[in-house]
Amino acid sequence: MLSAAPPDDDSLLLLRDDAEGVATLRLNRPRSYNALSADLMHALHQTLDAIATDESVRVVVVAGAGKGFCAGHDLRELRARPERAAYEALFNACSALMQRIVSLPKPIIARVHGIATAAGCQLVASCDLAVAARSARFAVPGVNIGLFCSTPMVALSRAVGRKAAMEMLLTGDLVDAQTAQRFGLVNRVTEEDSLDAETFALARQIASKSPLTLAIGKEAFYRQAEMDLADAYRYASEVMTRNMLARDAEIGIDALLAKTSPQWCGR
Repeated sequence: MLSAAPPDDDSLLLLRDDAEGVATLRLNRPRSYNALSADLMHALHQTLDAIATDESVRVVVVAGAGKGFCAGHDLRELRARPERAAYEALFNACSALMQRIVSLPKPIIARVHGIATAAGCQLVASCDLAVAARSARFAVPGVNIGLFCSTPMVALSRAVGRKAAMEMLLTGDLVDAQTAQRFGLVNRVTEEDSLDAETFALARQIASKSPLTLAIGKEAFYRQAEMDLADAYRYASEVMTRNMLARDAEIGIDALLAKTSPQWCGR
């Protein structure tokens, strides 16, 4: 369901809360099911840019305020300026945001409740991991209103199999959390009252790892995925060689051999 709800008040569009190396970013347009207005996308992009160099943050969680995660683009905003230049600017900004999520040198987890539809589903697919409430629903329903979800398709088709992605795109049907997990769109499904605990536990587990190693691994994962097999192995071998020469690899291996806990230095 793409959002056509009235605009929210002047409250902060994006809320941030940091704890134990985890930055939780909460989309804060609850009246419109956190529809991705241009201002909200700009706020999220700017915050991710700041987090990229914030050494206190090791993992990011993206969540939504109110009854749902994110209902996609704001249709009122789209229809307010029916001009090519306005449409191009908005969709280019959205594409840049999704690419920033992938390029951020820190893992990002989507915490999903309620609906994640259209660009909201794209946001989930763009994040590295996703934890969903059992009641969560996912869809790319643009086909139902004559607007095929072409930009959400980019992230969706890279997160799930082609047949599953095409079925979602061609039917626009809502998919339940268990099906989304089977498709590979989400990693874990939990009860609503356990969603925060489950998401934060996963984030905290990842935050305990070497930040340098997480950054190396995330970049390598996405780069090799676009290569053919031989090029992927050549690239991955070079990455592992550079990683082995890093101080954190020495610390981690020595700690394992000594049966102690590693104290990362981040280099």
